[in-house]
Amino acid sequence: MIDPDIVAHIRKDAYANWIGATVEAIDRGYSRVSLVVTESMLNFHGMTHGGIVFSLGDIAFAAASNSHGQTAVALNVNMSFLRATGVGDHLIAEAQEVNLGGVTALYDIVVTEKNSHQLVAKR
Repeated sequence: MIDPDIVAHIRKDAYANWIGATVEAIDRGYSRVSLVVTESMLNFHGMTHGGIVFSLGDIAFAAASNSHGQTAVALNVNMSFLRATGVGDHLIAEAQEVNLGGVTALYDIVVTEKNSHQLVAKR
């Protein structure tokens, strides 16, 4: 169990709240974040903008990496986009710590669509 003050601090993230992301779970080195895609999140092709998908994964990463109570930021992130989504899709991003070193750590980030269970993006 992590410190409730850390959880409260993470859940105050202004950007996450602005895009409508919900931090559903936080544990040491793990988090799950979700959002339902709205029309304002679509690109000019009518698909969920890659920035939204990336942001959801980044929010999950931030929650997982800061769950230890020490300020953590990304050193490098890449994302492979595997499936398009659209309005009404419920996206779930999970970040899982793979390795925690002295000053760096490695996280797996996976974004899926809740209802179909299909993989949307992965880091």
